[in-house]
Amino acid sequence: MLTERLEFVPTRDAGAFAAAPAAPAVFVLRGDDPQAEPYVSKTANLRRRLHRLLGPPELSRRLNLRDRVRWIDYTATGSDFESGFLLYRLLRSTFPKTYSDRLRLRFAPLLKLHMENEFPRASITTRLRRLGGRSVYYGPFPSRASAEKFANDSLDFFKMRRCVDDLHPDPNFPGCIYSEMKMCLAPCFKGCSDDEYHAEVARVQQYFDSAGESLLRDTSLQRDQASSNLEFENAATLHARVEKLKPVLSQLPEIVRRIDQLAAVMVQPSALPDSVTFFRIDAGLITGPLSFPIQASERAKSQSMESRVQSALATLSAPASKSAVETMEHLAILRRWFYRSTRIGELFFVNSKGELPLRRLVRGIARVYRGEKPDITVTTAENRASLS
Repeated sequence: MLTERLEFVPTRDAGAFAAAPAAPAVFVLRGDDPQAEPYVSKTANLRRRLHRLLGPPELSRRLNLRDRVRWIDYTATGSDFESGFLLYRLLRSTFPKTYSDRLRLRFAPLLKLHMENEFPRASITTRLRRLGGRSVYYGPFPSRASAEKFANDSLDFFKMRRCVDDLHPDPNFPGCIYSEMKMCLAPCFKGCSDDEYHAEVARVQQYFDSAGESLLRDTSLQRDQASSNLEFENAATLHARVEKLKPVLSQLPEIVRRIDQLAAVMVQPSALPDSVTFFRIDAGLITGPLSFPIQASERAKSQSMESRVQSALATLSAPASKSAVETMEHLAILRRWFYRSTRIGELFFVNSKGELPLRRLVRGIARVYRGEKPDITVTTAENRASLS
């Protein structure tokens, strides 16, 4: 996993320090005893960090491993995201039983549609119960509060139940305030048929699958049709519904998608000169890093940049089906990067046809390579349709 190795001998420490780059890296310090626990970490300056850990001891309480380390394994990294993801993989393989305590990842809030329930409902969770089940998850959201707000505001446009109990429909059941306000079809007291309720659930799922575009499109079409038929009162009501929906959709970050359909390419700076680094995201799982040279080789000079990008990404095969816990961990890493107030690198999502926006991706590669600010003109669900 780590690409470089240095031998460390205390009496010849200057050579090891000089060989280590004064650059960001993920590293492991190992002793001669294979049973001894290694020291695993990341740093913004490997040479300076090694001086501190392996230099002559000082009269202080600072950690010093000079007499315990024989080998220095490391990989130079080009960005904090690359360092963090590589450190996660390294800790996961080195400390399989305790890596989660060392990382302290905060799992991302997700919106869950409980499709395995006889009467499906929605809830907010940070846990993926199992992959391949009938339940559907959407995210990652920046916080539980934002996920709950989006879910509640969205469900105001539908009549799916909000209660959390397993229902046993009984005509004598009094119902709840949502049924009294005509905001629920009330399957609890057989206020609707099972087919009617499941049809409403299908509308809700279509809404979340399309990031609200399905409801916005259908309501807009109904409004225009009512206006054409001179039904102005109905058209005004539908227009008010559209205007109420738009601010709900504007609060939805671009990254929030159905998890099993969350696919994108991330571009990050590279530790190699004249290059950028690709990461691929498939169903929330991260694959990479892959170094991509800006200048084409002699063999590839006849290819366009778009073709070269496609060829490079094809070598990053989608990961095999993994555990729900690993998917949650990858989503936590992705969420932590995406919702930073200032982040380095850019993310490009596939459209509804599974295609990457190659022209935008190529422009993004140029911005990342030059260290320019990302293009954030398209960030919310409301204008996501323009990218499809």
